[in-house]
Amino acid sequence: MLDETAKGVFTIAATPFLPDGALDVQSLDTMTDFYMEKGATGLTILGIMGEAGKLSASESATAIERICARADVPVIVGVSAPGFAQIEATTQIAMDKGAAGVMVAPPSNLRTDAQIVGYYRTLGERLGSIPWVIQDFPLVTNVQIDPNVILKIVEDNPACVMLKHEDWPGLEKIAALRAASDGGARRISILCGNGGQFLLEEMIRGADGAMTGFAYPEMMRDVVQ
Repeated sequence: MLDETAKGVFTIAATPFLPDGALDVQSLDTMTDFYMEKGATGLTILGIMGEAGKLSASESATAIERICARADVPVIVGVSAPGFAQIEATTQIAMDKGAAGVMVAPPSNLRTDAQIVGYYRTLGERLGSIPWVIQDFPLVTNVQIDPNVILKIVEDNPACVMLKHEDWPGLEKIAALRAASDGGARRISILCGNGGQFLLEEMIRGADGAMTGFAYPEMMRDVVQ
């Protein structure tokens, strides 16, 4: 199961499609094998880059099952959805198929700190002890999450074990979170996106690794290590 000690390079997997738009199941295997050969320490699937919205429910389940069965590293499944019922349903499938945890982005209609904290508090209540990741990607979600809000979410939700940080570049946010954990706040894993463009600077400020779709995981590992 995913926990606060997670580190390294969690590659965000693309979702392969056939020319007719159907899921390319065979390519899921070769893609997973490629990521394993290149040294990914984890995989993240069905996130924003993974084009989860283009899959049917059965295709999503197939992708989760196939990748989790083939990968020998922790797999995080993106389960973001408009409603909690769908998030719960996809989360249950993911965990039943062997996922290490799930990732949830805030819906774009959240505007205040209280709304963001309340949303993730409800999420935590619905998911129980299942480990989950905050996906902080304001360039896409249009939701700005202040470091103090993240700290409150972490305080309220023991199962929140990771921040997928993709602010632009957001180096001050990482520094603020690490300063807080150095001062006694609960420390969670921070993995960063942005194509790895700021990875060295992010690592210097206390990030634990990368979570990005950059096509050469071995290069990311060289930076992280």
